[in-house]
Amino acid sequence: MDTLFTEIENAAKFAAAPLAVRMRPRTLDELAGQQHAVGPGSWLFAAIKSDALSSAILFGPAGTGKTSIAHIVAESTRAAFVEVSAIGGTVSDLRREIAAAEKRLLVNGVRTILFVDEIHRFNRSQQDALLHAVEDRTVILIGATTENPYFEVNSALISRSRVIELRSLSDEDIASIVERALVDERGLKGEFTLEPDAFDAIVNLAGGDARNALTTLELSAGLAREQASSNGSAQPPFAIAADMVELATPHRSLPYDKNKDMHYDVISAFIKSMRGSDPDAALYWLARMIDGGEDPKFIARRIFILASEDIGNADPQALLIAEAAFRAVEVIGLPECRINLAQAVTYMALAPKSNAAEAGIDAALAEVRRGPRRDVPSYLRDRHRPGSENYGQYRYPHDYPGHWVDQRYLPEGLERGCFYHPSENGWEHYRVEAVRRDRARRGQ
Repeated sequence: MDTLFTEIENAAKFAAAPLAVRMRPRTLDELAGQQHAVGPGSWLFAAIKSDALSSAILFGPAGTGKTSIAHIVAESTRAAFVEVSAIGGTVSDLRREIAAAEKRLLVNGVRTILFVDEIHRFNRSQQDALLHAVEDRTVILIGATTENPYFEVNSALISRSRVIELRSLSDEDIASIVERALVDERGLKGEFTLEPDAFDAIVNLAGGDARNALTTLELSAGLAREQASSNGSAQPPFAIAADMVELATPHRSLPYDKNKDMHYDVISAFIKSMRGSDPDAALYWLARMIDGGEDPKFIARRIFILASEDIGNADPQALLIAEAAFRAVEVIGLPECRINLAQAVTYMALAPKSNAAEAGIDAALAEVRRGPRRDVPSYLRDRHRPGSENYGQYRYPHDYPGHWVDQRYLPEGLERGCFYHPSENGWEHYRVEAVRRDRARRGQ
C-alpha cells in the first residue's frame, strides 16, 4: 500500500529522472507522431479506448515511442501493469510474474498487462515461457523491440500477437516534443530559451529519435545554466546557443546495426545507388556504413561483386579497380582506406553499366540444371584417350585469318545468343560491334 512516504520517494525519483523520462507522454493525445499506429481509426487506439487490448509487439527504431505507448496503456487500462526487461530478465522472473497474474485474475478478476522491453533479447526458452500465458490470456503481452520481430521473436509468439510497426519521427514531431519540454512543468518549466540555430541543431541531430532530442536538450540546458552562472547571472531564462548543442553532442550516430535490418537496408541502398549511376547517393550510403562501424572488407566485397554483376564488360577496368580497393582495405585499413573506397565507389557509379555477365551465367546455369543432357561435340573433346582418332575435325582458330573460324562450340539444341546478351554500353558494345563488322567483311 502506498503511503505518504512512498509518494515523497516517488516524487523525488521523478524529479531526478532524465528529461526524456519526465516528459514521457501520459495520454495518446500527448504522443507525437505514429498516427498510423495509434491514431483514431487504428486498432491500437480502439483497443486502448475500449480497454480491450490483446497481445501486441511494438517494433520500430529507438526513440519512436514504444515504451511511451506501453506506459500510456498502463495509465489508460483497468488492468494491472507489470514491466520486465529482457536485459537481465530470467525464465524464473517470467514464471513468477505469470503466476502472480494468474492469481490476480482468479481471485480479483483483474487482468495483467506484461510489458517486456527489448523482447528480442530473450532467448528461445525465455520466449517459450510466455506462450501458454499469452495463449490463454493469463497475461496480455506488450513486447517492444528495435529488431524485426519476424526474425527475432518466436513465430509461435508472433502468431498470438499483433505486430505494430512504428516509424522514425519526423522533424515536425521532434520539434513539437522539444517545444513542449521547454515549457512543461515536468520539463524545463520555461527557464530556458532556444536560439533558432540551436533549435534546428537539436531537431537535425535527433535523427527521428525523441529520446536523443530530449537528452541533447537537457545536456545543452545544463551548459547554458553553467555558463550563465559563471557570468554572474543565475536568474532564468537561460539562453541555449548552437555551440552549446554542438558541445553537448560532439558526434551524432545515425541508426546502423551491423547485423540487423538497418545494415541490410543501407547496403541495399548503397548497391542500388552505384547501379543507378548516382555517385552522391553512393558516397552518402558509404559514409553511413563507415560511420556506423561497418567492416570495410564487407563494403569492398560488395563493390567487387557489383563490378562484375552490374558493370561487367561494359568497363572491364571496373573489376580491377574493385580488386585494388579490396587490397587497399587489407593493406591500409581505416581511416585512410575510406579514400580508396570512395574512389572505387565513384568509379562504379560513373562506369557504363551491363548485367550481361550475371544474366548470362544465370541463364546457362538454369539450362544446365533443368535442360536435357547435352553431349560435348566430338571435335571439342579431349584427344588424349584411345579412339580419339575417330573424333570430328577441330579447326584451330589461329590457323585462320583474324584468328577466328566459323565453328560450332555449343552442344546440339542450343544456338549462339541463347545466354549472352551484350549491352549497348562501353567496351562491351564496342567489341561486339567490332566482331560483327570483322565477320561481315569476311562474309561469315
